[in-house]
Amino acid sequence: MNDNSPTPAKRTEPQPDPDLDTSSDSEEPAFAWLKDSGSSTADVSPARSAGVGQGGVTQPESRAGRKAAEAAVEPPAAVPSVEESLRKEPSAQGATLNGAHFSEPLPTSALQVRPPQEEVERRNAERESAANAKPVAPRIWQVLLALFYPVILLVLAVRAVTSPLFLWAEYNRPGFPGDGYGFSTDDRMTYGSYAVDYLSNWAGPRYLGDLVNRSGGDLFKDGEVGHMADVKVVILSAFGGGALLIVLSLVAIAYLRRRSTGGVRRGLFAGSIVALAIILGLGALAVLGWQQFFTEFHRIFFASGSWTFALEDTLIRLFPGQFWIDAGIVIAALVLLVSLVTLILTWPTRRRRGLAKDEPIAAEA
Repeated sequence: MNDNSPTPAKRTEPQPDPDLDTSSDSEEPAFAWLKDSGSSTADVSPARSAGVGQGGVTQPESRAGRKAAEAAVEPPAAVPSVEESLRKEPSAQGATLNGAHFSEPLPTSALQVRPPQEEVERRNAERESAANAKPVAPRIWQVLLALFYPVILLVLAVRAVTSPLFLWAEYNRPGFPGDGYGFSTDDRMTYGSYAVDYLSNWAGPRYLGDLVNRSGGDLFKDGEVGHMADVKVVILSAFGGGALLIVLSLVAIAYLRRRSTGGVRRGLFAGSIVALAIILGLGALAVLGWQQFFTEFHRIFFASGSWTFALEDTLIRLFPGQFWIDAGIVIAALVLLVSLVTLILTWPTRRRRGLAKDEPIAAEA
């Protein structure tokens, strides 16, 4: 049998069902509707996507055509992104299920929980307190600098008095009482210089005990040498303490310059006020009763009876009462002058406090 053989008369060819026609399926895959709607509608021709039935009703020719038609009529809804979903309110995230509204909280919903008002106020108060609190160390160094400064001024003033320069100025000033027992100004300057030098050097009592006068006798008696030894201990202790306070003050200044703006100025300002108060108080006591003041001062540092001498003793002839009055005046004047200068230089003006001229006074606190 070949292709030209006739078909038997009784054999009939099966007629395909029009509803099950799949002739176009090879050209139109079953999953072509999953492609983009634009390409689907562009590739599928109207003749293949739909057919004209009886009565003018348009019906799809195949299952693939029906799928393409449905895809063209009802485009797939756009899926919202994750960011858009998170921006929505929790109430908009619900879905209706069997008439009930179901809401699923967002992952960040815990961040929207606000603590009680009392807790919020307490945290704000602690935050403000921590912001306004000042370090303790700078305040301590300021107080120490204010306390050290008056003592340093007093020690430096005493050191200026216990010097040959002050001795020369005192012996040569007009009105200074002379010696009624024969010491000339040169004698006083020579012997007095030995006594002043002994107070600031490291020599022993023999430095004064071995001195002789013009007649060959001892210049200073044993009681006088012993008293000068006691004075030397007090003077050297004061000088050593003053040197230590100067070192600590320099440390305080270096620290405050780095850690506290204006801390050095405030410390010196307070120290100058303290120095003025001390020197004015001591000056008032000395003016009201010099002899009582001089006696009480010696009782503080020296044993009773070790600092009283006769008028003909060498210490009284070299350092009479007028000498100590002048020394007290010079000490008070030096401390007063330096304190006033420091007070003026550290006065808290607006410029030094970093305030503008038109800034209200209430803002200075």
